[in-house]
Amino acid sequence: MLPQTRYARSGNVHIAYQVVGDAATDLVFAHGWMSHAEAQWSFPEIASFLRALASFSRVIVFDKRGCGMSDRAGKGATMVERMDDLRAVMDAAGSERAVIFGVSEAAALAMLFAATNPDRTAALISYGGYARRIWSADYPWAPTVAQRQQYLEMVRRDWGGPMDLSSFAPSRAHDKDFVERFAAYLRQSASPGTAVNLARLNTYVDVREFLPKIRVPTLVLHRVHDTDPQVEEARYIARHIPGATLSVLPGRDHWPFVGDPRRLIRAMKTFVRALPIARSAKRPRRARKTRLAERIKLTPRQRDILELMAQGRSNREIATLLARSEHTVHRHVANILAVLGVSSRAAAVAKLSQDDSL
Repeated sequence: MLPQTRYARSGNVHIAYQVVGDAATDLVFAHGWMSHAEAQWSFPEIASFLRALASFSRVIVFDKRGCGMSDRAGKGATMVERMDDLRAVMDAAGSERAVIFGVSEAAALAMLFAATNPDRTAALISYGGYARRIWSADYPWAPTVAQRQQYLEMVRRDWGGPMDLSSFAPSRAHDKDFVERFAAYLRQSASPGTAVNLARLNTYVDVREFLPKIRVPTLVLHRVHDTDPQVEEARYIARHIPGATLSVLPGRDHWPFVGDPRRLIRAMKTFVRALPIARSAKRPRRARKTRLAERIKLTPRQRDILELMAQGRSNREIATLLARSEHTVHRHVANILAVLGVSSRAAAVAKLSQDDSL
């Protein structure tokens, strides 16, 4: 019998999730780029991987907003919204704290969640992840803007057919049956336009400044010959997260379900079983914080920024979380101060804490 698909409410968006297994430790599994909560059980490699995870953890697996069985979200979602979705899924599944396991682009989401939600994060596992998606002089392993644009064009052109798997799953790239199954799974997960929008959103990921703020047990996993991203990116992540353990595995497949997933599972199982945690008692979903009253005319974006200001976030951090420029955030902050009738960030935050309607 397949797990039941349920929905968590995150703002106005519905996030599809499933719970697999009943071990003592909760593990939230954030898929990479694409997923489909029900179609994944028809893909033998994914189904086998999930069952293996469920042998030592209570797995909470979900479709990120924009793909699979979750609501679509226009042109994409900010990292703040994605973190809200993850929290909503944990609340709906009755999980107070969990190991957060992120694959590929979701590894950045997992790292950001661990840095900003330590009370909900028992541990962090990153597989095939990156801290930044575009090349820079101090992060030279990522693709250039031109290379990333070529990739987006390839996605738009080849979606629905036998896409090039030379980086995703090179060990199976010439297996016609696998390539066709992979293409079918992607078609079920998203349309071409949605796939391009989500990939474009991932292009702006940069969580480097949050890595030193992670204070939970961390395991960084990467296959040594994975080219997207490269193993040096895993080494970078492990160097910048205090106390992180780096495990470089043999292989060249980026997709965790192919190649030799048993090594990956064994490393995760050893790590999780060594953690001094057990699942917290289940609890009802927490009500979302009441937001600004109608009498204070802040836009939804300004309300998000004000709440991030209350967390002590700098303009640069807010820009990263919201995938906006620092200049845009600075302009929003100035407008917030004007609307609230205050002259400083501290005064705006004080108003937020004093007014129950905010």
